[in-house]
Amino acid sequence: MIFVNGVAQSVIPADDRGVAYGDGVFRTLPVRDRQASHWSRHYAKLAHDCARLRIPAPEEATLAAEVAAIARSEPDCAIKIIITRGRAARGYMPPCVTEPTRILASFPFPAYPREHYERGVRLHLCQLRLASQPALAGVKHLNRLENVLARAEWGEADYAEGMLLDGEDNVICGTMSNLFVVESGGLATPDLTRCGVAGVTRDRIIAAAARHGVACRVERIALERVLRAEQVFVANSLIGVWPVQYLAGRTWQPGEIIHRIGQWLDEAEARS
Repeated sequence: MIFVNGVAQSVIPADDRGVAYGDGVFRTLPVRDRQASHWSRHYAKLAHDCARLRIPAPEEATLAAEVAAIARSEPDCAIKIIITRGRAARGYMPPCVTEPTRILASFPFPAYPREHYERGVRLHLCQLRLASQPALAGVKHLNRLENVLARAEWGEADYAEGMLLDGEDNVICGTMSNLFVVESGGLATPDLTRCGVAGVTRDRIIAAAARHGVACRVERIALERVLRAEQVFVANSLIGVWPVQYLAGRTWQPGEIIHRIGQWLDEAEARS
């Protein structure tokens, strides 16, 4: 099911700036039993990213109603919300008056192997390096060519995800996920002030750790530090939490704290 500006259709004009320049933002969220998981968090992220690009964000009630309409027809699915700056004449200069395009599309909820959660996943160390751009750092904007090229680096089914570094060999994130390391019982996750995307599940893990008295630092993390970590895991809104079992020649076994984090997220999901 696809809605464009509230109408059930799958066509947008060729002069939409989202098509021409990737001028827009998006978010992907799960729907379970006709309920959009952590809707308030996802909308807040979307509105924040729109503000960063100076695109007027749709009213929350409007988006929520369209999400609910999809959820009534597809009780278990993934919904991608795209907001573009809308139509405009040729040229990079944004129009003085913006009429954003609002797109909602549903997809079958991905079925990941159980062993990804129980045994962990293997990560490909991507050769592509993320460019530093503080003005866009953390924003889930439509120009995802870095992620596309990084994901094209491997085709082997052995790898479930790829790990992205910046130009200084700091670990930033996965091609579709955020990363955490476990050190001395605490957590650390990469600082995303220069590049990378800040996901909703990343925020939820940081908040859950604080509620349960587990320290979680946000800071620059070199690849060598990740490889020395006691445990490593990746997370996003669709996969949940995957322990990492292999990266760049280093292997790990899933530990208790990763299992507990998964439980904390499930408990919070049940209360939401």
